[in-house]
Amino acid sequence: MNQYNVISLSLNRIPNNCTSYRQYIERIESRLKRDLIHSFPAADICEQDALWDILTDIYAQENSAKFIFILDEWDYIFHRDFVTEEDKASYIDFLSNLLKDQPYVSLAYMTGILPIAKYSSGSELNMFAEYTMAAEELYSEYFGFTEKEVDVLFEKYLQNEPNSQVTREGLRIWYDGYHTKSGERVYNPRSVVLALTNNNLGNYWTSSGPYDEIYYYVQHNIAAVQDDLVQMISGIPVPAKISEYAATSMRLSTKEEIFSAMVVYGFLTYENGCVSIPNKELMDRFNEMLMKEQSLGYIYQLAQKSEKMLAATLAGDTDTMTEILEYAHNTESPLLSYSSEAELTMIVNLVYLQARDRYRKAKPV
Repeated sequence: MNQYNVISLSLNRIPNNCTSYRQYIERIESRLKRDLIHSFPAADICEQDALWDILTDIYAQENSAKFIFILDEWDYIFHRDFVTEEDKASYIDFLSNLLKDQPYVSLAYMTGILPIAKYSSGSELNMFAEYTMAAEELYSEYFGFTEKEVDVLFEKYLQNEPNSQVTREGLRIWYDGYHTKSGERVYNPRSVVLALTNNNLGNYWTSSGPYDEIYYYVQHNIAAVQDDLVQMISGIPVPAKISEYAATSMRLSTKEEIFSAMVVYGFLTYENGCVSIPNKELMDRFNEMLMKEQSLGYIYQLAQKSEKMLAATLAGDTDTMTEILEYAHNTESPLLSYSSEAELTMIVNLVYLQARDRYRKAKPV
């Protein structure tokens, strides 16, 4: 503490009415230059110089002054509509010139969703060591709340909330489901905090995008993913080959790329070679998609019958129940797996989709 100068940049901040990469990067450069001039008034700084030249001059004139760089959401700009391929290359060059082999850099710490190697085609940013929850065990516990951390938070919640409405099992059902490389269970931290703060189990998902983004990934290759989607909504994991480097936003053409993106962005979890929907919070989002999107074809049609199926069940109307099950079975199941137990499980789960909002499935005794 107090050993280094620290430059902290939130790279998801853009100028007002920003329509170009040039506006974006000029805001960063001008504001940082202004801060450096203010912080080092004795240094001979030319504001027209490149940012890295200014920092080099400060290092030379201020007794080898070194800096720690903390850059949050470094890859944010890659997902903006106004950014061209040339802009992306310029941005990589900017980061390389600023950080690579510079004497004033003591440490550079960057956070982002996708790996550096996805964007850096050469050696521009090869000085970084990258750590992800799925690929590296080191630091993986810090990507979310572990079981022990949730236990501690829940005990504090019970001590401070006389009318507690949240249960420990409820937190597990709603927000657990992610896994580190070593297999440790990890909870969505934002959702756990808000559930305990609000004294209410609910859907607080905002970390990687809303419902529309979930549908975007599925929409790009419905024919290849819709059957797997039904399995996952039925609680059955789906074998998949996941590559973080394939998960480039807005460029998804294969099932593997779609699932890779959904894992990286947190919509799915990956364990033992399979992808699945991690918890109730995300399951509700997928259920919502099935009930709304007509382009999902027969899946949408079957989901629409779930309200009628629930009503028929509660009324004891076995004729209607049989009719719906036969329709679902004949619509969804291919001939060769017509009597498969897994197929039948998926069908029953799909036609009872609406029941999930009102009932909990009992555990076997």
